[in-house]
Amino acid sequence: MITALIIILGLIIFEAVSSIDNAIVNAYVLKTMSEKWRKIFLFWGILTAVFIMRGLLPFLVVWLSVPEIGFLGAAKSMFQSNPEVAELMEARKGIILIGAGVFLLLIYLHWLFLEEKHPLFVVDKFIKPHYGVWFFAAAAVILVALLYMARHSPFLMLSAACGNAIFFIMYGFREQAEKQKEKLKGGTSQISDLSKLMYLEVLDASFSFDGVMGAFAFTTSVPLILIGNGIGALIVRNLTIKSIDKVAKYRFLKNGAMTSIGILGIFIIAKSFGAVIPEYLPTLITIFLVGLAFWRSKEFLKINSQNAI
Repeated sequence: MITALIIILGLIIFEAVSSIDNAIVNAYVLKTMSEKWRKIFLFWGILTAVFIMRGLLPFLVVWLSVPEIGFLGAAKSMFQSNPEVAELMEARKGIILIGAGVFLLLIYLHWLFLEEKHPLFVVDKFIKPHYGVWFFAAAAVILVALLYMARHSPFLMLSAACGNAIFFIMYGFREQAEKQKEKLKGGTSQISDLSKLMYLEVLDASFSFDGVMGAFAFTTSVPLILIGNGIGALIVRNLTIKSIDKVAKYRFLKNGAMTSIGILGIFIIAKSFGAVIPEYLPTLITIFLVGLAFWRSKEFLKINSQNAI
């Protein structure tokens, strides 16, 4: 029970912090929508992002990893403890984990090499945005290395390749979303509230994928993933409605989130090759990195407010 609670806590923190970007974009677009469509988004957004996406994706991962139990068997395994399914899941755990690990590691490397940031950790300060070309080289080298290491198992190789492919598909969606956001900022877009709603739903779906893939660093138990990710997603929705502007002021929060994502990606890949990592370690590392980033952000705000006086 204590281990389960620690895992759920880690999932909540990871989901909430890693989705801050999503909440910021949501809040910005919602400001351009009418009150009626805001309420529609907040209702349907909770239904789709919290319950459907975060319920459907873990189910699909289980079903595709253990296809012999069938569609109904995978659905039952989400809510009922079945020793045979648990054994199969344990045996196939590496197939689930390596794809998720590749996906998370690429998210971190993309942020590290290509995105503008306020440096906090040593690696952040060393890697500059103009090193961006090296991201694609790193992604290719990592995939080739993992395929070689997983050569004994075609399914491990396939999962690693799928994690790589899914990242670049999501990357394409995010690029289009960024262009759309710039249009909205510049006031050059005359899209309807319905189109904005569809845009936010697609964006939410892509961020949901990040959260679900990251959840497997903490546990392969689908019920725990549903609870932890669901609560974390509800927290993000609450931030979107009430206080996202305050959260956005914490300039180093994303550093903590992204660095924890990178470390979790490495953990997952290591576990897929049989490394034994304590269940509580991902939670402790996530809490430590996010907590440190939050504390440094508060210190920065305090210094700035004193200088302003």
